Amino acid sequence: MNEQLNPLAPHHLPFYLAPGSGTDTLMVVMGIFLIGTVLWVGTLYWRLHSLPERMAHKSQKLQFEFVAVLGLISLFTHMHIFWIAGLLLALIDIPDFGTPLRSIADSVEKIADATPGQDDVPIEAGPAAAAAGASDTAKKEHSHV
Repeated sequence: MNEQLNPLAPHHLPFYLAPGSGTDTLMVVMGIFLIGTVLWVGTLYWRLHSLPERMAHKSQKLQFEFVAVLGLISLFTHMHIFWIAGLLLALIDIPDFGTPLRSIADSVEKIADATPGQDDVPIEAGPAAAAAGASDTAKKEHSHV
């Protein structure tokens, strides 16, 4: 083959055209740019997808678990409504009903352990002391009459 250029062809070719024998520099640069862009967009997607979980992380454990499950469901089903529900649940501050109720239950349990019995008779005294206590109460009632 003849290596001479056509007389109508320009004598200086632009840099972005690959030479006949060699590496296409523009393709290598664009390949590196494409890999970097895909990694950057992927990282941005994962950060955005985990936004509800990061918001709910400082809330109650149960609420955080609900938000995390909704995030996983939306990730695997590609249904964005689960992600939106998780985001809304992370934004809402659910009141803590468990702690006060647990405190009330503990207090009632302590009161129940401290109360000796129904007739205000010590448990150790037995039925004989209960009968004596009842007769003392009856004597006091008759003396006041």
